[in-house]
Amino acid sequence: MRTLDDLPLTGSRVLLRVDLNVPMQDGQVSDGTRIERAVPTLAELSDKGARVIVLSHFGRPKGKIVPDMSLAPLAGPLGAALGRSVAFSDMAGAETAVAQMADGDILLLENVRFAPGEEANDRGFAQSLADLGDIYVNDAFSCAHRAHASTEALAHLLPAAPGRAMQAELQALEAALATPSRPVAALVGGAKVSSKLSVLGHLLDKVDQLIIGGGMANTFLYAKGINIGASLCEKDLADTARQIMAQAEAQDCEIVLPVDVVLAREFKAGADSAVVPVDKVPEEMMILDVGPASVLDLIQRLQGCRTLLWNGPLGAFEIAPFDMGTVKVAQAAAAQTKSGALISVAGGGDTVAALRHADAADDFTYVSTAGGAFLEWLEGKVLPGIKALED
Repeated sequence: MRTLDDLPLTGSRVLLRVDLNVPMQDGQVSDGTRIERAVPTLAELSDKGARVIVLSHFGRPKGKIVPDMSLAPLAGPLGAALGRSVAFSDMAGAETAVAQMADGDILLLENVRFAPGEEANDRGFAQSLADLGDIYVNDAFSCAHRAHASTEALAHLLPAAPGRAMQAELQALEAALATPSRPVAALVGGAKVSSKLSVLGHLLDKVDQLIIGGGMANTFLYAKGINIGASLCEKDLADTARQIMAQAEAQDCEIVLPVDVVLAREFKAGADSAVVPVDKVPEEMMILDVGPASVLDLIQRLQGCRTLLWNGPLGAFEIAPFDMGTVKVAQAAAAQTKSGALISVAGGGDTVAALRHADAADDFTYVSTAGGAFLEWLEGKVLPGIKALED
């Protein structure tokens, strides 16, 4: 696909799709990560003399104008992050506002989801957006799994390319799974196997070790005939877990499960906990984290790997002491990455939170904030926003 380097930016009207669907509290941005991710491409386009027209959604207004979901309050924070002025216009005044732009100017348009044609991927609405610009740039990987007018249809109507953040994301994902340095390990955690079945199935023939953690591991342990006490478990998926293990063996992929676990009678801060071998869980206790022997085992395994793909925590990391497994393995992976021995790519909402909790996110090769798009990529699905750029 094209990159920004292939496009005539100076003097061009560039429609830039970003993701400004940021958390707000009392009218203020409470987490500006997505704004920060948009800055490099915005700054580059502006510095090169493009007239940058920013497109984004916010919330789920379902094709109606909802004042509380206006993007107007984000022009200020976006401008502050950029260190330059960002103008704002509703869709009705967009044509006039664009006509008044000078080279290097930045204009934020109103929430594209206020228009019914956005989520319907309506060609007519996409054309009305295309009429405002000369070039289309998509820098919203987090929205790439949605076939919407501003993420898919628009790419077919103008010369198109990914922004720098999306370009970096695609390169990281390519390095992690399509053309990885081997051996490759994937750590997949979380509460339920049912939510990650497609992920597990897609990874089996692509990685050398599949590390399963969190509540998911309990289902696999149960499927192996191990008593898991009162732990979270999808017992109805035991046959499915056995099929996954059999398939992994056939494809020479090692399934890695905990060898010891941290137990408690209840999930709450300061609860009394104990560490036992994985086959010694009492009936009334529940597994809430991997134990120290499991942590050591995982760290040693990672030392023999060249690539790590991480999605989901190893335990109930939200409450101490059940965060220690995730924290220690994340810190070990971060240190190995920092030394140049490991390529580490992580993504998913809980994963990002867990790695930040471990103070390890900054040292991973790449941490995706894309959520649903990252998960669908892990499942091997075609992402419409990416396919459109390739086309």
